[in-house]
Order: sequence, then structure tokens, then C-alpha cells
Amino acid sequence: MTAPQAFRHDFQPRTGVLLLNLGTPDAPTPSALRRYLKEFLSDRRVIEIPRLLWWPLLNGVILNVRPRQSARKYASIWREQGSPLLVETQAQTEAVRQALATRGLDNLLVMCAMRYGNPSIPAALAEMRRQHVDQLVVVPLYPQYSAASTGSALDGVFAELMKDRNMPAVRTVRHFHDHPGYIAALAGQIEQDWQQHGRPDVLVMSFHGMPKFTLERGDPYFCECQKTARLLAEALHLPAEAWRISFQSRFGRTEWLKPYTVEVVRELAEAGTARVDVVCPGFVADCLETLEEIAVEVREVFHQYGGGMYRYLPCLNSNSQWIQVLTDIIQSQLQGLPLQNQSDTTQRQARAQAIGATA
Repeated sequence: MTAPQAFRHDFQPRTGVLLLNLGTPDAPTPSALRRYLKEFLSDRRVIEIPRLLWWPLLNGVILNVRPRQSARKYASIWREQGSPLLVETQAQTEAVRQALATRGLDNLLVMCAMRYGNPSIPAALAEMRRQHVDQLVVVPLYPQYSAASTGSALDGVFAELMKDRNMPAVRTVRHFHDHPGYIAALAGQIEQDWQQHGRPDVLVMSFHGMPKFTLERGDPYFCECQKTARLLAEALHLPAEAWRISFQSRFGRTEWLKPYTVEVVRELAEAGTARVDVVCPGFVADCLETLEEIAVEVREVFHQYGGGMYRYLPCLNSNSQWIQVLTDIIQSQLQGLPLQNQSDTTQRQARAQAIGATA
């Protein structure tokens, strides 16, 4: 268990909100990437290969080769403030905090954490513990549920909470892939872009890939991606020939969910498509997979095979409509919870003094 913290009757209990994202290295350097990748690729939710086979490959080959390659890619998108994923997630967290405050919920402790890297889940929960959070809403920022993303993020939270003697009440958000507000925010941002730049011949909706066997073993991710894509196409009033769904970021030799984004874009280029726009509805914040893989690498493939104009459409990031939707999702999880205010604290202190309990 964690170091004990004496219970006090006059503590002011708080409700905490923890936004979770995948993670990022601390710097765009091989050493930082090696630490990050070792943590990420050691997760049994992410890599389901037997340890006897995976461990020598990870430590003998991957961690000696991939960090240098990944560091170069991260360096190409790194911002002055740090990793784009961290910068955007922190901005979302602050925007949600302000949105909740405008709704009269200014006593909530709103924080973010990364499943891998920093700020870490243990560090965030330690701060919540220090501030006497006894009710916790956990929001993995993955629209579609996958064991390797949402499941793993919740593993990280529960593993840390298992160390607590005095555990908080916990509510979790499983997914929001078909939330009307989420779909409307996506569609609204895309339509706003098209009003300025015109519409493409084809909109490609690219989701992060997963090994095919995850679907066969019961993971709902593939089906939830399909539903998100269908609802978004309907919201944008796109005919069937004007949009495609695909999956990116393959790793290893096993078969992954299809169709692959690179192959879809190549086919569109070879067919003489004049303009393709690509959006990533499985990410709510821009990151390496969107800013480098989709915006740069896939663009090069499209042009290599004779395609015309190629545009990457950014993630929702701190889009004001999306922030209100995320706040709605959080507020729905707060329903029925006894949220604390200053008068509650005063009454608790008075009761504590009445029974002589100062510690």
C-alpha cells in the first residue's frame, strides 16, 4: 500500500476528473524513445505475443533499432512546448476545467495523465490523493474502445488504486464513438474547413490499426470504428463513393485490420483522384500518428502514385464545440454524486470540532 495518510474528519473531500491519453516520450531523443517504447511495448494489452517469444525480440532488436528511427520522426513534429500530444491534451484539460467552472463545478480537481511516459498515472493519482479526492471520474480519450487503449489505460488506474487503503469511488467512460455531440463536433470542424477550401473528391477516415486477431477474440474496436465512420459520413451527407474507411500504423508481420490506409490512398492516386482529404476520427488530439504518418508519409505515397491534391484535416484538439461535448460526457458521469461545496466543508469542520476530532 501507499504511505499511510492519517484520516481527518475535517478533510475537505473532492471529486476528481482524470483525462487519459496514450503517452509520449519526454524528448525527441533515442534515449527518451527507448524508455518510452520499452514501457509501451511491454504492456501485455498492447503486445499479446507470448513473453518467451516477444522479450528477446523487444530487448535484442526493437529497442536497439527503433528508438533512433522514432526519435527522428518525433523531432520533425516537436513543438517548443513539447510533444504535440501532451501539449494538446493539457490544453484540453484546462479548457474542460474552465468549462466545468462556468457550469458551477469549480471545486473539481481536473487533471490529465499518460498511460506511458509523463505525466504519469501514479503521479496524477498521488496528487489527487494529496488533495483528498474521494470520488473519481476517469475519462480515457479514445472514442472507440479497444483493450489495447481504453482497457490498458484503465488497467493503469486500477493498478495504482489497488495500493490505496482508502480508495475513492470510481466511475469510468468506456467509449464515445457514437455520441451525437462527438459526431457533430467532427462534422462541424470538417464542414468549416470545406467552406474555406472546398470539398474533396474523397474523404478518407483513417483509424489506428489493430491486429486482426483482436477482432476475432472479441474486441469491439473494428465495429465501433465502422459506426463512427458511417455516422460521420451521414452527418456530412456524403454519398458512398465520396468516403472511405481505413486503418493505419501497422507494426510487425501479422495481419492487421483492413483496408490499410496506405493502400487505400495509393488506389485513389492510381485511379486519378484529383483531391483527397484525410481525417483521423480515432484521435481527439494530434500526435505522431497524425502529424507525421498521415500528414507527411501518406501524403508522399499519394503523390508518388500520381495523386492530385492531398490535405490532412487536424484532430479536434481544443475545438470549442468538442470541449463542450467532452464536458457534457464528464458531467453525465457526475450525476448522482454528492459534490462538495464550501458550506459542506464548514459543516464537516464544525462536526469534527464538536466531537474533538482534530486528526
